[in-house]
Amino acid sequence: MRSSSSLPPGPWAVAIRALARDRASLVSVGVLALMVLASLMAPLYARYVSRTDPFLSNVAGQVQIDGRAVDIMQPNDNPLHLGLSPIGPTGRGAYLLGADSQGRDVAARLLYGGRNSLLIASAAALLCVVMAGVVGIVAGFFGGVVDAVLSRIMDIMWAVPVYLFAISLSIVMVSQGLTIGPFTITSDNLLIPIVIIAIVYVPYAARPIRGRVMALRNSEFVLAARGLGVPSARILLRDILPNVTGTIVVLAPLLTALALLTESALSFLSIGVQAPAASWGTIIQDGEGLIYTRPLVAVAPGLAIVIVVLALNVLGDGLRDALDVRETSRRGH
Repeated sequence: MRSSSSLPPGPWAVAIRALARDRASLVSVGVLALMVLASLMAPLYARYVSRTDPFLSNVAGQVQIDGRAVDIMQPNDNPLHLGLSPIGPTGRGAYLLGADSQGRDVAARLLYGGRNSLLIASAAALLCVVMAGVVGIVAGFFGGVVDAVLSRIMDIMWAVPVYLFAISLSIVMVSQGLTIGPFTITSDNLLIPIVIIAIVYVPYAARPIRGRVMALRNSEFVLAARGLGVPSARILLRDILPNVTGTIVVLAPLLTALALLTESALSFLSIGVQAPAASWGTIIQDGEGLIYTRPLVAVAPGLAIVIVVLALNVLGDGLRDALDVRETSRRGH
């Protein structure tokens, strides 16, 4: 009898080992962990480092720099010095990245905005994967009329440009809220953008899952289970779902990146995260009018979005390679 230590590693163990050897994927995981940790520490940063409230206007305030009080709103750099511009980066704890047009600390708002942006993106991707998984598995396994109806619904959603679809849903839900039976979700609740983004990307995730299930439906072990009279629910849980998990895992980081971009676009258009809450999209909107005088207000959240999206895409590529049967078998030899 063979001992457990002599048994060959399972496919997930092989995939994890392959991912651990991928330096680019490890770097992307480290970058994502750092961004999440920094965002979670936003209250500590605002309280103990910047010592400001990033949600209150402070146009008449001052900041101490080298022992002297400096106005947060200062005369413009134009020849006539007309109007006021917020203070630029100080290089210190308070107003490290400068202030916005309302005198609020950009660095503190960047961290708070990251909490909402990352939360919405990850929650929307998770909800999208669940909905797309149900639709794709049911359509691919049962086929026939069920597949035809679900596929046509997905085709209709697919035909509408993704941002036009998201903007249309956002305008309706933000203006009226969302009512589900006895429950009402107000327009400023983060569940609104989460639900909108999740619905928009269901067709994009359901199609590859459906294709994978259709291939598995005609495999020998599924046909054998059906021949033995195994119930469909048991086949779905024991045979189909474990073999589709790899596809779902690969889709998750890519959907998170798409959700982050969509949330930022909606918030920039004022139909995503609502005031007084902040996200990277709303901060970019705040910096739109300062792009020529204090560009860092808009550039900083833009760079944060780029970094997170690139890290998610690299991680998605690493997961795809690690979970690919041909790649893992090639590594095993």
